[in-house]
Amino acid sequence: MTGEPEPPGDRVRGECSTRSARGPRTGPWWLVLLCDLAGQAARAREADRGRTALLATISHDLRAPLAAAQAAVSGLRSRNIRLTSDDRDELLAAAAESLDLLTSLVENLLDASRLQAGSLAVFPSPADLGEIVAASLHGAGPQARTVKADIPSGLREVMADSAILERVIVNLVGNALRYSTAPPLLTARAVGDWVELRVIDHGPGIPETDRKRMFLPFQRFGDQSSRVNVGLGLVVSRGLAETMGGSVHPEETPGGGLTMVVSLPAAAARLAAGAADQKRAA
Repeated sequence: MTGEPEPPGDRVRGECSTRSARGPRTGPWWLVLLCDLAGQAARAREADRGRTALLATISHDLRAPLAAAQAAVSGLRSRNIRLTSDDRDELLAAAAESLDLLTSLVENLLDASRLQAGSLAVFPSPADLGEIVAASLHGAGPQARTVKADIPSGLREVMADSAILERVIVNLVGNALRYSTAPPLLTARAVGDWVELRVIDHGPGIPETDRKRMFLPFQRFGDQSSRVNVGLGLVVSRGLAETMGGSVHPEETPGGGLTMVVSLPAAAARLAAGAADQKRAA
């Protein structure tokens, strides 16, 4: 007794798998072509699954702060509830916090898209790191009031786009606040021709084996906070720093926790190098 004939699609997939395992593809041209088409179809299916997962993650994390803001505004507009002045202030604060979070999420998504497309405009110039840190903490919202900053006066200027560096710091501070059990600390120092800014937290930290995955999109590492976290902050921060000629890397905080180190070129060194290049080219 014979079984059902094997479907042609299964035969092609089996043959392609066998040939792929053997190494370089050989055989009839039509089989090589079919194998190419089968591979393209498999990659398309995988990409489609990735897009579906991405949309599910983004839609959930955008919906949460939007719903919270809508609930607060609805409470303020309701004529069936008598609100005290404190009640109104609390609802307004809740709406403002939710909208700030929504803005941050959208900005990260847009920055990630621009970085991937290579269309982010960057205009580095000599900048005072202490002033940028102060502006970043002010723009990070009420939750950043507990953050401590120890930036030495007289620290050499960095070569950076101030607006973009603020985005980097806001993201890293937000990440530190999410995990740290004590107020995060920002410090800075000059190291040769570079200036290093450290964002120090005292949270659970991340095992060294997982640190490469930190900079992949949508990594949350067991985040149990009530705040949404689309998992793009570190990806965007590293990408933005690199567009300015800098870098972001993790270190272990002594005593426990994670320290994110932002390395930026010192302005004087970068300008001197640029002048030397122009002189050699002349």
